[in-house]
Amino acid sequence: MAYYLFIIYMVLVNSCTFLLMGYDKQRAKRQRRRVPEKRLFLLSAIGGAGGTMLGMKVWRHKTKHRTFTVGMPFLLGLNLMIVIGCIWLAGVNANS
Repeated sequence: MAYYLFIIYMVLVNSCTFLLMGYDKQRAKRQRRRVPEKRLFLLSAIGGAGGTMLGMKVWRHKTKHRTFTVGMPFLLGLNLMIVIGCIWLAGVNANS
């Protein structure tokens, strides 16, 4: 059960960050108030780095910001290590 909740969480947080990147890009084009970068980084750090990176590619957004071009791959790697660790722990607990 917890495995399914984790998958749902990851899908939701990545979808939110992806959509938020698109929203921020539209706001930038219209010279409106933007989504704070801290918010994008926070969502990426709690599991949404994949959605942020996909948003960077799809909307060509934040691609010139070094903090994003370096920070997002780092956070994606960290997110993947956490996911792999959770899968490993689930396998260990299932065998016990």
